[in-house]
Amino acid sequence: MRVLITGGSGLVGRNLRAHPRAQAHDILAPRSNELNLLDSAATTATVAAMAPDLIIHAAGRVGGIQANMAQPVEFLVDNADMGRNILMAAKSARIPRVLNIGSSCMYPRDAENPLCEDQIGKGELEPTNEGYALAKLMAARLADYITATSHLSYKTLIPCNLFGYFDKFDPAVSHLLPAIIRKVYEAKAANAPSVEIWGDGTARREFMFGQDMADGVWWAAESFDDLPNMLNLGLGHDHSVNDYYATAARVIGWEGHFTHDLSRPTGMAQKLTDVGRATALGWQAQTSLEEAIAATYQHFLEHHS
Repeated sequence: MRVLITGGSGLVGRNLRAHPRAQAHDILAPRSNELNLLDSAATTATVAAMAPDLIIHAAGRVGGIQANMAQPVEFLVDNADMGRNILMAAKSARIPRVLNIGSSCMYPRDAENPLCEDQIGKGELEPTNEGYALAKLMAARLADYITATSHLSYKTLIPCNLFGYFDKFDPAVSHLLPAIIRKVYEAKAANAPSVEIWGDGTARREFMFGQDMADGVWWAAESFDDLPNMLNLGLGHDHSVNDYYATAARVIGWEGHFTHDLSRPTGMAQKLTDVGRATALGWQAQTSLEEAIAATYQHFLEHHS
């Protein structure tokens, strides 16, 4: 199958390209100077020329809470433009299938856990990343509308939080797991007796290894016709922030103790996806938390330390 991956140099795209399942396909992964998704006309022309059998739309402007809050205009407009342009280009070129990669931030802030796909669009979004979430919701709805009014089939996958190979470990931009790995690594290197955790560490989060995510996306590509229009890809279980720190310490071999800065916010109590639909269709993530952190730590040592 000829597959166009947008965002091929990002965390999702690079994990997709590195996964063994990718070898069964003819992969097109143009960089942004070859496929500028912010340029509607150029995107339409490029997609028509490439003529893939399937598009996996994984491109986007991404960042942590601070970046989302500081640049809400860019996170809304750029991600909305990318989603619109690639989906409309696919429609114009009559590309038969698209897998649009969404985000669990599309769920309402007060949605009941575990987060079921039917809750999408039924409540107020989390304000700290509302712009990004709105753009992702727009793309998912556009995919639904195109599917409902044509003979094309465009579907949305909603992964939980991700970490793993090709992650960002810079504290200014990294998410929770790579930040933890770097903090504990630096504590070990400095022989520091303690590492500080923001808040009380009881908030629960669901983090999936990037290669498990890639396996799920390739499974979805190969099982496309059996999928619903929206499908969660996650673990279906979570861990506390304290658990993530403790597991990273075991893997890295640091034997200090943790302190808590209770002046910092703990955050939402839980954000857990319901994976019942994916499980019923035959897919589950396979990598344990300890195995995933160990593999990510090895990647960090080889590329970032």
